[in-house]
Amino acid sequence: MSNMQFSRRPNPFVLLFFIVLAAPAISADVAILRTDYYQKTCPDFHKIVREAVTAKQLQQPTTAAGTLRLFFHDCFLEGCDASVLIATNSFNKAERDDDLNDSLPGDAFDIVTRIKTALELSCPGVVSCADILAQATRDLVTMVGGPFFDVKLGRKDGFESKAHKVRGNVPMANQTVRDIHGMFKKNGFSIREMVALSGAHTIGFSHCKEFSDRLYGSRADKEINPRFAAALKDLCKNHTVDDTIAAFNDVMTPGKFDNMYFKNLKRGLGLLASDHILIKDNSTKPFVDLYATNEKVFFEDFARAMEKLGTVGVKGDGQGEVRRRCDHFNNLNV
Repeated sequence: MSNMQFSRRPNPFVLLFFIVLAAPAISADVAILRTDYYQKTCPDFHKIVREAVTAKQLQQPTTAAGTLRLFFHDCFLEGCDASVLIATNSFNKAERDDDLNDSLPGDAFDIVTRIKTALELSCPGVVSCADILAQATRDLVTMVGGPFFDVKLGRKDGFESKAHKVRGNVPMANQTVRDIHGMFKKNGFSIREMVALSGAHTIGFSHCKEFSDRLYGSRADKEINPRFAAALKDLCKNHTVDDTIAAFNDVMTPGKFDNMYFKNLKRGLGLLASDHILIKDNSTKPFVDLYATNEKVFFEDFARAMEKLGTVGVKGDGQGEVRRRCDHFNNLNV
């Protein structure tokens, strides 16, 4: 019998071989987001975005609210891929031209265009429009008093933007809590996160056509604060002739990101029907009450929900591109 002995100690090279074989492959299509994504390829990214949003917000104070809304509409359909920025052409009616997106403000599109132009001069072909929108949104929210939250970067711009896909993916003012939460749930959000994100209505405005059915006729909402209702009726009396007439979502502190939106709901000062139902529905009312009394908790929950929103449906290298212009696909025939 041989005296040869076999070692019971594992061969590290053999182990490494099996570990490599067993490890799941990471597809190039999966976006790996990092806060320092552009540190080497576009070191002035943060500075360029910050300077642009500061100048724009000072020039047009509704930019923050408009950009926040644009970001939400982008992420809830096909993910955060800048598809909402695409312009309609002879081949395709794009998301931004669906009726539900009619009121998306031009200032929000403009700030993305300004930033993209500056970045193309500094680091051409590097920064996606999806990342620009995400970063600009965070910087603008903090500018008007909202909470800071991390923005992980590395998204690619999507290849598709279809108007007919908007309905059913973007909440409407006349929907129930169940219907609205269905859209949030589809994107991975809880009831609490939905209410926290609804707090974005502490800034910005809505056009009269979005809430006029609460004001006039036999179906007028009797639960609106009477003085508030009277003021809205007077404001919106010509809204069928001039569809640009709008009211602030938060009548008390319209330009400041705070928890006043939730306090207003408890006073009958919610502007949209979808705002008012948050204080009526048993599944959402506890969070309205919490945020109305504790701004710190609202800010913490909003920040976490925004970080999560920014990761919805993001595209990797194989699923998207870095557009040269944010309103056009690089292949214009797409």
